[in-house]
Amino acid sequence: MTEQTELLLSQLGFRFGINGPHAARTMMLDDLRLLLTHTPAQASRADYVSAVVDGNVLAKPTRKARELALRHMATLYALDLGNPIFRALRRLWPLNEAAQPLLALAVALARDPLLRGTQAFILGQAAGAVVPREAMEGFLNSSHADRFSPASLKSFAQNVAGTWTAAGFLHGRVRKTRALVQPQAESVTLLLFLSYLEGRTGQRLFSSDWISLVGGLPDELEALASSASHRSLMVFMNAGGVKEVRFPGYLTPEEEHIRLEVSHVI
Repeated sequence: MTEQTELLLSQLGFRFGINGPHAARTMMLDDLRLLLTHTPAQASRADYVSAVVDGNVLAKPTRKARELALRHMATLYALDLGNPIFRALRRLWPLNEAAQPLLALAVALARDPLLRGTQAFILGQAAGAVVPREAMEGFLNSSHADRFSPASLKSFAQNVAGTWTAAGFLHGRVRKTRALVQPQAESVTLLLFLSYLEGRTGQRLFSSDWISLVGGLPDELEALASSASHRSLMVFMNAGGVKEVRFPGYLTPEEEHIRLEVSHVI
């Protein structure tokens, strides 16, 4: 990916670089659920700050712990309706509790380059295969040579494994095994939207790294996209094998212009 592409995608809510919250935390799914339950859909960034730091909706023991939790969550999810990825998350979140783990994971992947770097490793594990922490540590060490101390590497591996477990891709508390996730119409909508933000259209939306998260047969994915379309979560039309996917109301005109720029760069 070129520097210009990263710059444009950053304006659409993605994050790049070498640092990310998973060096210190998981994707904080339980905290996200609490926060979004106790704040209105149109909450401002200041409302989220007030809820976490002043209202202590996450039940943290100290003010410092609240501020740290807020910082990590803001990095992972933006917590700002000016960010189109978070706006989409907030729109889809209350519709189906079963979709929430994958919705959270998708946004965390878009905004944490450290976590994003582990996607190929996790998806490369066969269903039912044991995924020991040491294997994750070895992968992370090879990807970030000499960057982490042994203690930091262990913590990083545990955080990453915790997120993939919360999202349903790993099962088990100590002995982790690879599991398959069941996609929902809402999660497929967000995955297609992230692909769309990256400049893809039509059939190419269904062959992106985002859609590879859920795997599945093309007919199953198209059925879920069709279900989402019938519920006005997106527009999906398939005529004679030609697919059209649109997301009315998801982007401002300015954001749509940036997305078109991304498609030209790619």
